[in-house]
Amino acid sequence: MNENISHALVNRLKFKHLALLVALDDARNLHQAADTINVAQPSASRMLSDIEEAFGFQLFERNARGMQPTPLGTATLAYARRSLADLTRFAADLDSKRRGGHGQLTVGAIMGAAPDVLAMAVAELKSERPLLNVRILGETSDQVVQLLHRREVDLALGRLTTPLQHNDFDFEPLAREAMRLVVRAKHPLAGKTPLALDALIAWPWILQPITSPARGLFEEELARAGLTSPSNVVECASIFATLQLLQNSEAVAMLPESVVRDYLRAQLLVELPVEIGKSLAGFGLLRRKHETLSEPAEYFIALLRKYSASSLIAG
Repeated sequence: MNENISHALVNRLKFKHLALLVALDDARNLHQAADTINVAQPSASRMLSDIEEAFGFQLFERNARGMQPTPLGTATLAYARRSLADLTRFAADLDSKRRGGHGQLTVGAIMGAAPDVLAMAVAELKSERPLLNVRILGETSDQVVQLLHRREVDLALGRLTTPLQHNDFDFEPLAREAMRLVVRAKHPLAGKTPLALDALIAWPWILQPITSPARGLFEEELARAGLTSPSNVVECASIFATLQLLQNSEAVAMLPESVVRDYLRAQLLVELPVEIGKSLAGFGLLRRKHETLSEPAEYFIALLRKYSASSLIAG
């Protein structure tokens, strides 16, 4: 970026401008984006013109489908999201300190980690630091990696989801995540043995999105067995919604053992005698490379290591 552009950005770019860019990226519509940041549409249009003039290039293409980011616009939007996320965390931390609190910690986590490692670490953290504001976001690895990339979380529990993400994030293995095939207690398959994977394909399925590691593993196991993917599928990233759908349908789902454990004990769900997910890589701690974390975040990482020590199983 040359000196003239840098000078223009420093003098003209405001956080309200960044908020407009993020709102436009979400809505792809100027009127909706203006409503989101509580300004009139003409004002939003002038703001966007000012932003594009300051950058010296067009950020959005206007067409019949709405407003689509240009390649340079996509890079600018990523910066806008990161900057707003940093400001939001800073403001929340400052407000907590003003009210006598002790900061904020925001964690992204896959639901398979929540019942065990995450829950125990958070419980000990809050027992020692009751005024620390802890937020937990996400459910699947693709979600938490995106949250980490956007700087909306300080650290995350999950898996890398693409081969090149190791360039952006450090990964530290913490625990294995055993997967179980489950159905509702009164399902026609409940109690049937022996049972093979090919006998399940014709049934309805509730599966994680195709971008998630667990779904990728499921499709790989089908391919190894020479089976086609189920044709009757509901894609659902929410573990809670999946559990509700399971109990009210004839669907089959592949879920972490830690998530379904209590449902199995309560006999709300039944595990099918089909091994699956054995080769799913363990989840672990994800953090942005070359970034110094706050003291509460570092202490929380120590607690995660403490509670995962007994869960980490070789191979």
